[in-house]
Amino acid sequence: MDQSDTHQKRRKLAKTLKPSWVFAIALGSSVGWGAFILPGDWIGESGPLGAIIGLLIGALVMMVIASSYGVMIKKFPVSGGGFTYAFIAAGKVWAFICGWFLSLGYISIVALNASAFSLLLKFLAPSFMKQMYLYSIAGWDVYLPEVIISSIIILLFAVVNSTGTDISGRIQFYFSVFLVAGVFILGAFTYGVADNPIDNMKPLFSGEQSILTSILVILAIAPWAYVGFDNVPQAAEEFNFSPRKATMLIVASLFTSFLIYAVMIGLTAWTFPAGSIADGDLWLTGQVVNSALGQIGLIVMAVAIMMGIFTGLNGFYMSSSRLLFSMARARALPDMFRTISKKNQTPVWGIWFVTLITLPTPWFGRQALSWIVDMSATGVSVAYLFTCIAAYKVLAWGAEEANREIAPVKKALALFGIIASAVFLLLLLVPLSPASLTTPSYVLLVSWAVLGIGFYLVIQKKYNSLTQEETEYYMLGKTIESEIDTTVEVQTAPPETTKIPPSDPGLST
Repeated sequence: MDQSDTHQKRRKLAKTLKPSWVFAIALGSSVGWGAFILPGDWIGESGPLGAIIGLLIGALVMMVIASSYGVMIKKFPVSGGGFTYAFIAAGKVWAFICGWFLSLGYISIVALNASAFSLLLKFLAPSFMKQMYLYSIAGWDVYLPEVIISSIIILLFAVVNSTGTDISGRIQFYFSVFLVAGVFILGAFTYGVADNPIDNMKPLFSGEQSILTSILVILAIAPWAYVGFDNVPQAAEEFNFSPRKATMLIVASLFTSFLIYAVMIGLTAWTFPAGSIADGDLWLTGQVVNSALGQIGLIVMAVAIMMGIFTGLNGFYMSSSRLLFSMARARALPDMFRTISKKNQTPVWGIWFVTLITLPTPWFGRQALSWIVDMSATGVSVAYLFTCIAAYKVLAWGAEEANREIAPVKKALALFGIIASAVFLLLLLVPLSPASLTTPSYVLLVSWAVLGIGFYLVIQKKYNSLTQEETEYYMLGKTIESEIDTTVEVQTAPPETTKIPPSDPGLST
C-alpha cells in the first residue's frame, strides 16, 4: 500500500499552530477564573505566603512533569496526550481508563469557565443577573440570565473552534496578551497605592494549622491549578514547528502562570490590612480592586478575568475535541468522532459533542459543577502519572540500553514525576488527607467509573479487535518499536519503518 493510501486510512490534522500560539494555549488554559476568584479562599486556608509557596512548589513539580511531556511530544507528535501515553506505558485498558477520566476533566472545565463568566457579571451587574429566579441547587441560586449567558458563551466558542485551528490559535494568543497585561497592571497599581504592602500581608501563614499543612493544602491543588499545560500534547499533531520546542514552551507557560497566581494572591493581601475588607457573597479580590482603584481598576480586572475565562474555554475546547478524536482513531469511541471537516480541518463532531454535553450544565448551578471539577483533578493526575511512566520507559540511563535514547537526567526527572503524580493522587483520594475530595466528589468519581466500565463493555469488542501493531499505527502513526529504535522525530522517520495495518473496515473517506 502506498503512502497516499496510508494518509487516507489514518486521518491526520493539519499543521497550523505557531510556537507563540502553543505557548498561549498552555498559559491561557492554565490560568482561568480561579486565579481571580480563589485568592481570598487560598489566603483564608493557608495565608498569602503559604499559598504562594504552595503554588511555587506546584509549578516546579509541574515543570518536572512537563519534561516528560516534552520527551513524549518529541517522540510521538500526535494528538491524544495522556490517552496515548498511557497506552505506551501500560496498554490499551489503562489508555481507555486515562482517556475516560481525562475527557471528563477537560469537558467539565469548559462548563466551569462558561459559568465563571456569569459569576463575573453577577459581581459587575448584580441587579441584572439576579432576576428571574428559577431554583436552588446545593445552596446555589440559579437565575435565568446566567443560564442564557453561559449557554451563549458555550455556543460562541464552539463556532470559533469550528472555524479552524489557525483562527482559534490566533485568538488565544491575543487573549493571553491582554490577560498578562491586565494582571500585572493591577499588581503594580495596587502595590503602589498600599501604605504598607508587606505589613498588610501578615499573618503570612494560617494560624489554624502548621506551616507545612498550609503549604500542602495548596500544593495538592497544583494538578488542578496548572491543568492546561497538558493541552499542548493534544495539539502536537498540529504544530508547524519542531516538537523539540514543546518542553521550553510548556515550562515558560508554567512559570508565567505561577507569576499570575502570585500577583493575584499578593494584591488581594497587600492592598489593605488583613480583615479591613469583609469578604462578600462572591469574591474578596474583586472587592479589593474596586476599593483600591475604583471603576477603572474594576474595568481592567473585568477585562483580565474575561481573557482568563475565554482562553480557558478556547484551550479546553481544543484539547477535549482532540482527545475525543484520538480516542476514536484508536477505536475507543464511535467513528463519528474522527470525522474532520474538509473546509477547516477540525474534528467537528468532537467540538459539537463537547457543546452538547456542556449546554445543560448552567442549569445545575455552580456548586454542582465544582464537585465535578474537583473529582476530575483525579483524572488529570492519572494522566500525569502515565505520561511520566511512558517517558521513563522510552528513555535510558546509559549506553547499555542501546535501543533507547540515552538521557539519564530526563529519565531521573521522569522517575521524580512518577512519584510526584502518585503523591498528588494520594492527597486527593486518601480521606484523611488535608486536600481529600469532598463526599459529593467521591460519589461522582465512583459514578463516572461505573459508567466507564459500562461503556467499555460496549466498545470492548471493537476496541480490542485491532492488533497491537494496528493500534500503534492508529494512535502513533507508526509502531512503538520503530520509534524507540531512533531518536529522530516521527515526521522525519524513514517510510519503511511505518507498518500499516492490513485493513480499516467501516472507515468512510
